[in-house]
Amino acid sequence: MPAKAIRTDSFNNRTTGFAAPPDGSHGLVPPSDAVHDGDTVNVRLNGNLGVRLLGIDTPEVSFQFPGGGFVSLDSPQWEELLSEPLADKWGEFPEPMPAAMAARVSTATGSGAAADHHYHAEQAGADFRRLIEGDMQVMQQDLDEFGYYMNFGFEVMDRYGRLLCMLNRNQPERTVPTPRPPSYNLRLLERGRAFPYFIWPNVNPWDRPENPEDAVIPPGGAKEMAQNDRELESARNAVRKARSQHLGLFDRMRPLLLEPFELRFLARRSFPSRFLIDLNSDSDVLLHPKNYPQVAATEDRLWIPRVYVPLFAAAGWKVQDAPA
Repeated sequence: MPAKAIRTDSFNNRTTGFAAPPDGSHGLVPPSDAVHDGDTVNVRLNGNLGVRLLGIDTPEVSFQFPGGGFVSLDSPQWEELLSEPLADKWGEFPEPMPAAMAARVSTATGSGAAADHHYHAEQAGADFRRLIEGDMQVMQQDLDEFGYYMNFGFEVMDRYGRLLCMLNRNQPERTVPTPRPPSYNLRLLERGRAFPYFIWPNVNPWDRPENPEDAVIPPGGAKEMAQNDRELESARNAVRKARSQHLGLFDRMRPLLLEPFELRFLARRSFPSRFLIDLNSDSDVLLHPKNYPQVAATEDRLWIPRVYVPLFAAAGWKVQDAPA
């Protein structure tokens, strides 16, 4: 498989890319036509691109183990870590973990937690593959013909060089050959294969203001906003229904208790950095990242990156201090 066109180097904190002369109708385009002006040139990405589905978070098949490289979650190393995730032998956290947060982590981990995570990760990947393969059959297209439709939020790419979007099969006609299905993002939520992971301002690409400033939610208005946002409410309802039917992650016999973002911060020995808003509340408070257990239902969390917190504060939101 060709290398990725956009690559990250976490050690050196760099993101780099590789490109080639663009394609034209009669072959590769020379610089005389590719250069538009003194600061614009058309190129063709030289390699593959990863796509990160917006609004969802699925279990990790593998992740970087403390002090080492990426290790599969079915490894005995992860079983040992998630059996006692707060032990100092895995590395110290930058400061003491608040009691409520430690209680939440302890409830979600223990013997078998790593195996459960790996199991649900494998199931999510298999379901995603089946969805794509099913769409290829419906569209009666092979690999040379099949394509994806991408709809981006404010941020087109994340820090890992992956495109951030809602993804679906590329079907120009709404009802041909069959009614266009929901995005893969929503279909995975409907099947209980993913947790919701709403990160502002990339919430609804179909109803996006011109700039983030215009997208700031009025203080105390999050509940009303969420109820009136068709895409957001559809996603939240999909999660509630999957939970009530015990699908996927919510399987009554083998539920996944530890959320993917929790596994990641345990492995990194760091704390969540995004503030959050309770979408089921009329509160005007941005909750501190360490207080995320206060919003128990995953579909009620709207995460606010630190870089945007000043926008909310300027609009009148109260920024919560760190818990003791």
